[in-house]
Amino acid sequence: MSVINKIRERSGLAVGVIAVSLILFIVGGDLLGGRSLLFGGDQQKVGEIAGQSIDYQEFNAKIDELRAQYEQQTGRAPGDQEMGQVREQAWNQMIFEIAYQKEFDKLGLQVSPEELVDMVQGNNISPAVRQAFTNPQTGVFDKSSIISYLKGLKNLPVQQQAAWASFEKNLSSNRLRDKYEGLIRMSVFATTAEAQKEYQAQNSKANVKFLFVPYYTINDTTVKVTDSQLQDYLSKHKDEYPGTDSRSIQYVTFSVAPSKEDSATLYNDIKSLARGLGAASNDSTFAQQNSDVRVPLYLTAGEMPEQLRAAIPTFTPGGIYGPFRENNTYFIYKYGGTKKDTSFTARASHILIQTKGLADSAKAEARRKAEGILKQIQGGASFEALAQANSQDGSAQAGGDLGYFKNNGQMVKPFESAVFGATSAGLIPHLVETEFGYHILKVTQPKTNILYRIAAIGKTIAPSQTTRDEALRKADEFASTVHSKEEFDAKVKEDKSLVVATADRIPEGAAQINALSGSEVRQVVRWAFNDKTDLNSVSEPFEIGDQYVIAVLTNKTEKDKVEVSDYRNELTTKVRNELKGEQIIGKLGNASGTLESIAEKYGSGALVELADDINLATGFLRSAGVDPVALGKAFGLKPGKRSKPFAGESGVLIMETASLTPAPAIADYTMYKTQLQQNNTSRVGFYINEAIKDASKVEDRRAKFY
Repeated sequence: MSVINKIRERSGLAVGVIAVSLILFIVGGDLLGGRSLLFGGDQQKVGEIAGQSIDYQEFNAKIDELRAQYEQQTGRAPGDQEMGQVREQAWNQMIFEIAYQKEFDKLGLQVSPEELVDMVQGNNISPAVRQAFTNPQTGVFDKSSIISYLKGLKNLPVQQQAAWASFEKNLSSNRLRDKYEGLIRMSVFATTAEAQKEYQAQNSKANVKFLFVPYYTINDTTVKVTDSQLQDYLSKHKDEYPGTDSRSIQYVTFSVAPSKEDSATLYNDIKSLARGLGAASNDSTFAQQNSDVRVPLYLTAGEMPEQLRAAIPTFTPGGIYGPFRENNTYFIYKYGGTKKDTSFTARASHILIQTKGLADSAKAEARRKAEGILKQIQGGASFEALAQANSQDGSAQAGGDLGYFKNNGQMVKPFESAVFGATSAGLIPHLVETEFGYHILKVTQPKTNILYRIAAIGKTIAPSQTTRDEALRKADEFASTVHSKEEFDAKVKEDKSLVVATADRIPEGAAQINALSGSEVRQVVRWAFNDKTDLNSVSEPFEIGDQYVIAVLTNKTEKDKVEVSDYRNELTTKVRNELKGEQIIGKLGNASGTLESIAEKYGSGALVELADDINLATGFLRSAGVDPVALGKAFGLKPGKRSKPFAGESGVLIMETASLTPAPAIADYTMYKTQLQQNNTSRVGFYINEAIKDASKVEDRRAKFY
């Protein structure tokens, strides 16, 4: 990296920097990081909940507590992904303990000691307790097991006692939340008027005819949109475009992919391993000790890679086969004989003519079609070509090939019986009917229960240190000569091997940027959100997986300040469509005559379509898609009447209502009232959480620390 080069040039200073860094590390601080213990104030502030500041140490203590619980339950330390979940759980717990608790206190909600006892060992035992103390062998919950456990709790290790205390605390928290959400749910109500409106929306029908001119029929390049137009639109629709804290970047990558030399070195190494595998008396142990990839010792022919399967006719006991390359891994195999499996394996292809859900007459037609295809194949037609043209199954593109499968229920019974009942390869001369339809079957590899003993070694090509150093040198050279967006663009234009990737509107908590993933991505995000990172500035190289990434910051958006640049693409599309709509409506003129004559007069792009039995709840207007404005106009017109041209969601329309069928009168709207209440009730938990976070003015700054 360029920073490293500068330090090398000033080695005396480097020694001092390292010494100071070590001291700071021992003290526990991070001199430049937001969580440094040498600094206080906002640099230690992870967030704020209901006016209460959450500092880094407090939050980290909560994380440590949950991490210890995770390790106790799983017996292992959490990985990067699990730690992300642990941190999220810790934050949600703090929101609950602070923001939710204030709401509970206002209402006087609590869980009494007696209630907790009842949940653990009384008459209303919590499902969580039942699950924890259900006998895994019998599947039966025995209350005496929990009572016995509690009696001996004091004699258990301190860690288990702490785990139980945490478990009981969670029981109380969940019960409190259930009580609170229950109160809110009981307040959810749908009126008869709302139910009546929903009934009519679902059951009133209309047959319509409409003219549709899509916006895309006018080329975008012919419609100019100005910044002032975008600003006007944003001002009128500001509620639709909320502010967000995000960053946009462009970046280039320098791959640390294995070189030809790395591949050649590994190839020589694996040839040496092949000699060792051939001479090994315990070849399976030798293979396990030297392989990067675990391969089962016994394989069916179907489980073998294609290159090894092709070598089966040449197998001799003790023979070495390979090296075979699969992607970035070389494999060698030692054959050690065969044995019989308890199940059989076969390979087959099929052509499926589906009948599921069809009426009897349609099923009869499907059978005739299947029989016709079978006769064509028997007459010499290509099975694979007919499968591609006719099979109503995902295997059609592969000519009907289903690969290898076992007779262990992988396939439905009639299908399995037909394939494994065949004694040789070839076309099965009759249709096979299953619950899915009619199958024309061809056995491509007849059943076999032979297992091959294969000791396998797989070695994956990894970049050497020389390769890594060369990638770093190139990345460092790029970074040392580029300090602005202008220089970044010029350098990329100069080096044709570099490809620029763009990532727009990255949130502060992002754990992935396009295809870049892994914990290392967070360093790029933190750099982009650092207050010291200016617009158009260029980063140092970041090591992410097997590549180095250099980014340039191209845009910033702020939650409290919405600008046109934040939504430029979306706003441009909206304004451009408005302008296109004005053009189309102007060209349509007074729109007299039939819709067909209007379309003909308009010219290319105008469509006239019918849509029957549409309703307000789920109406779909064919090419125009779902358009609430168009649906409203259709149901607002009297039969035989036509609307004026108007701009819809995806184009300009003229609606003509042919007929309206009102929803039949009913006396009881209970079913629709219940439907509305259930829909509203199902979202209560989400709405409560969002409302409490909003009312508590939750400020989340965790992304600056993790």
